[in-house]
Amino acid sequence: MAVVHVTTDNFEAEVLKADQPVLVDFFATWCGPCQMVGPIVEQLSAEVPNVKFVKVDVDENTDIARQYRVISVPTFVLIRDGQAVKTEVGALPKSALQKMLAQA
Repeated sequence: MAVVHVTTDNFEAEVLKADQPVLVDFFATWCGPCQMVGPIVEQLSAEVPNVKFVKVDVDENTDIARQYRVISVPTFVLIRDGQAVKTEVGALPKSALQKMLAQA
């Protein structure tokens, strides 16, 4: 499944009301580590069918970033049934993201 870019307008429908766990990748276009981890998130979206993968640009969606207390990018938040269940900060290796997804 492809990674979906979400905004304030569709965050509730795409993430909070999703019928499966969602990994939210909070990123910024100017962020080098975000660009490094982007392809890993794309790979995982194809490998892990039971999790939805979305990206939120923190510069364009400051209210969502503030709601999840994102102070550094990249930040990953695993959301299940509309609730954040796990948060990780930093450019994580694939193995760390896989471990996070195992909790989905």
